[in-house]
Amino acid sequence: MRQEHVTCKRASSVTPVTTGSANNHPSDASPWTRRGFLLGAAALAALPGLPADPAAAAAELPDFPADVALYRSAYRNWVGEITADGLWACAPDGPGQVVAVVNWAWRHGWRVRARGAAHGWSPLTVTEGTPPGAPVLLVDTTVHLTNLALDSPTAVRAGTGVTMEDLLAFLEEHGLGVTAAPAPGVLTLGGVLAVDGHGTAVPARGEQRQPGHTYGSLSNLILSLTAVVWDDGAGAYVLRTFRRGGADGAALLTHLGRSLVTEVVLRVGANTNLRCVSRTDIPAGELFAAPGSGGGRTFASFLDEAGRVEAIWFAFTEHPWLKVWSVSPTRPLTSRKVTRPYNYPFSDNVPTPVAELVGRMTSEAAWYLAPVLGTAQYEAAALGLVTTLSADLWGPSKNTLLYLKPTTLQVHANGYAVLTARDRVQRVVSEFAAFYRERLTAYAARGSFPVNGSVEIRVTGLDDPADTGVAGARPPLLSALRPPEDHPEWDTAVWLDVLTLPGTPDAEAFLREIERFLLRNFDGGSALTRVEWSKGWAYTDDDAWSDQEVLGGAVPAAVGPAAWADANAALDRLDPHRVYGNAFLDRLFGPWSYRSRASTTPMVPAASPGRPTPVRARSVRPSAPASA
Repeated sequence: MRQEHVTCKRASSVTPVTTGSANNHPSDASPWTRRGFLLGAAALAALPGLPADPAAAAAELPDFPADVALYRSAYRNWVGEITADGLWACAPDGPGQVVAVVNWAWRHGWRVRARGAAHGWSPLTVTEGTPPGAPVLLVDTTVHLTNLALDSPTAVRAGTGVTMEDLLAFLEEHGLGVTAAPAPGVLTLGGVLAVDGHGTAVPARGEQRQPGHTYGSLSNLILSLTAVVWDDGAGAYVLRTFRRGGADGAALLTHLGRSLVTEVVLRVGANTNLRCVSRTDIPAGELFAAPGSGGGRTFASFLDEAGRVEAIWFAFTEHPWLKVWSVSPTRPLTSRKVTRPYNYPFSDNVPTPVAELVGRMTSEAAWYLAPVLGTAQYEAAALGLVTTLSADLWGPSKNTLLYLKPTTLQVHANGYAVLTARDRVQRVVSEFAAFYRERLTAYAARGSFPVNGSVEIRVTGLDDPADTGVAGARPPLLSALRPPEDHPEWDTAVWLDVLTLPGTPDAEAFLREIERFLLRNFDGGSALTRVEWSKGWAYTDDDAWSDQEVLGGAVPAAVGPAAWADANAALDRLDPHRVYGNAFLDRLFGPWSYRSRASTTPMVPAASPGRPTPVRARSVRPSAPASA
């Protein structure tokens, strides 16, 4: 990814749109407005497809299945750092049409990328630099692959295009739920499962896991899944259902976009009522104190008390926003009952002071305002919790687990999971917080402010396959929460994210230092660092997802060489032509034999056994425009 190209794209993702003022000020009073900022952010989140000209479609996609409508579409990831315009897209009306589309792509040398909400950061779907007209077909799962039905009293059958909000609402109607889930309800189930999506939860002291629940990722709830995979006997791609105990299925549970899953059956359990209490009065020095230093209100103490904790620590501030969920069958006297999700309007809708500061920082390159922005974000949260009566909420789990809308401030996020023993969580958090604070202070002393968002800290259990109740169940091979075989005492993961506006100077260099610290400090002795697939990692001083030492060494080593090799072999076996892939995934998993997608010669299936003639792949960078 060329640095100058990235800078342009990142800046555009937060460029103000001067369409009016939210405060009835004259439009020429300032070149930037809060309403314009929100409109600009929303524009990146949802871009409609353009109907295809039939003649152009026939010329560019000959013999495409006639009953599947084509259209031109733009792709934008969550923060607009990865963009691609003018790609061909379709929305199959069911699994049968998906099979037809995938086989067409295989025969014509195209690649297929399943698209859900595009609410991610990393280039697992589309890579930056993919040109208009590239042989890349987006398959929109959100239009038709949205079926929901109970498969049994303790299992739900769901299409992978269904949103998490719709899934959890359906479960709630039937008295069912999950222990934890990602905060944005707009995410598709397929997208969440592809990257081992998670929430924040471990058992509180004395708490027993309830049947149908897990403290790991949502991938760990899968009982079976149906995917479009290669079949040697048929000489084509077919639908195949994989049970939880199978070896190939273990690779598909978290496949990183290297497959296309159409439907899953998830194990679920009885729904719970959760109380969520927010606090902004505990200093970071106390909350993240070193173990044994005497602080009473530590992160680990809240974890012991309730098991479900999240800390949001705004840059250059001292008091994090701490959220603590606890199982509460009946409403506590001080809690406000909530009957719907998204109960923090001051967070979901960017407050005027915050939006105005973001506008100045991005349009005037006033990055030195980061400490002011941090303070404004903290004050908006502290005041908002009071004025909206949302500091103490209670209701069915969905209504407190989902709290993030697409209208929130869109920022770049790195992400890591540090696997360790439960009794070492405070040490992990303390050592990370101390290093983060020291480096942020050092950068500021030389006039650099690489972080203007927040640090987010969550804690989950690991993916214990016994939680499914399926004999012989295997953990997801590529999940960051897969228990390491050589450390059975590790039962917990600390998730660490640093958020900052796209285009912030020195951000990549700073995040590289954070990454190197985590890889060095938690290297497999007392704890182990794995990357969070959907977010930023493998930093150079100029870019993310680019450090070959991390891509080719640290990432596979942390997953485990055997697990990495098994997953790669299984995914190649199920997609030997890598129809499901892009240049970044090719680089991450290594080259394989295929006809270059840059070639004008289509990949024609051989007469027997129905495979394209292989050639050795050339080495490509993640942003290479020759392929997706």
